[in-house]
Amino acid sequence: MRRLALLSLIVVVIFVIAASSVVALPLTEAGADLQATVPPTNTARPTAPPTNTPRPTVAMPTVEATPYVIGPEDFPDEINPLTGLPYPSAEAQHRRTLIIKVSNFPEVVRPQSGLSKADIVFEYEVEGAVTRFAAIFRSQGSDHVGSVRSARLLDLELVPMFGALLAYSGANHWIDEYILNADWHWRALSPQHGVNDPCERFPREGLAYEHTMFCDTFKLWDVAEERQVNDGQKMRGLAFSLLPVEGGEAAKDIYIDYWNERQDTRWQYNPADGRYYRWNSGLPHLDAATGEQLSTDNVVILEAVHIDRPDILDSEISGVVIETDLWGSGTAWLFRDGLWYKGAWYHTQGKLGLWLTMPDGQTPMYLKPGQTWFEVVRPVMYGVEIAAEPVNAQATEQGIYAAQTQSAGATATYMAPFITPSPVPPTPTPIDLP
Repeated sequence: MRRLALLSLIVVVIFVIAASSVVALPLTEAGADLQATVPPTNTARPTAPPTNTPRPTVAMPTVEATPYVIGPEDFPDEINPLTGLPYPSAEAQHRRTLIIKVSNFPEVVRPQSGLSKADIVFEYEVEGAVTRFAAIFRSQGSDHVGSVRSARLLDLELVPMFGALLAYSGANHWIDEYILNADWHWRALSPQHGVNDPCERFPREGLAYEHTMFCDTFKLWDVAEERQVNDGQKMRGLAFSLLPVEGGEAAKDIYIDYWNERQDTRWQYNPADGRYYRWNSGLPHLDAATGEQLSTDNVVILEAVHIDRPDILDSEISGVVIETDLWGSGTAWLFRDGLWYKGAWYHTQGKLGLWLTMPDGQTPMYLKPGQTWFEVVRPVMYGVEIAAEPVNAQATEQGIYAAQTQSAGATATYMAPFITPSPVPPTPTPIDLP
């Protein structure tokens, strides 16, 4: 009897130890109850019995799914207000947000390098109905971003909006004067004003000189450190929720016609990994640094008034410069998790912060934690087409390859093959609630 009692006691002890090792997984976006599992294999685990006898089974507890909600005003120190996710390192937390100007035209500049590392990317119209990027880095960096091009009027608003550094190749006389007279001019990093080491020219046959400059984000942050302007500035205005809120409409295809036959943008939602994949001028848009198609967690379209500024001429096309009034308020559309939400954006000119709200102007519009691309368009959402299901973008791509109908400036690197998004379901990001 004593021997039987001792064996029973051993079994109970093993049962208790096994049960105490159970942990909960992070919440998924689907909102379904999750079963707990044992820690990964690199965590110390109870020793299994030295026989082939199955270990005692334990009833797995469930965790009620609740949204991870953060922002728009207050963010814990360890959370990046650009992504709603923890900073990956102390360096990322304590450095200043960095904006780098990246070209998107002519086609020969594609595929660009480093855009996939940005927390946020703004795409907006410049002269000639083509677009340019303002890539915003904080959590990650890249030693090869570009090709880097000149500053535009809208950049002068994005810098105070994000409390950021601005890296660019140069600017025409009028815009350069605006930068030099701004209270943040020490945060403007350009070879035009002696910041040469972080950027380098990479000549390539068939590539004009102005498209050959690439910059290293880490060296740019080093220059900002030397200038004593690399302190970590907090952003505000954006809000994040792990789970999408109710009321979204199905929208898995986003098309934007920038009224130039050589420039349009398409985003398609991939339910396999919960991300939107980018197409440019009918072809998959790649990051040359990774060879993978650009993708994002959120797409936000901002409607803004575009005004011609005849007092400022663009040196590239000798045309009138466009001013994009991204201050005050306007219509905003958010796309996340294959859903479409309509609301508004708010920003006070020259001040920190960009707010996205639902139509009531009060309730935050919740982004999915992760990366966001902002598309800035003319009123009234000019050129924007939304579809509940994706069109066959691959067919368009294959037709372009077959007929070679892209402009003569397209290169072999631009005509890169389509990379199919991975069908592997997404792994939930481990997030510790603040």
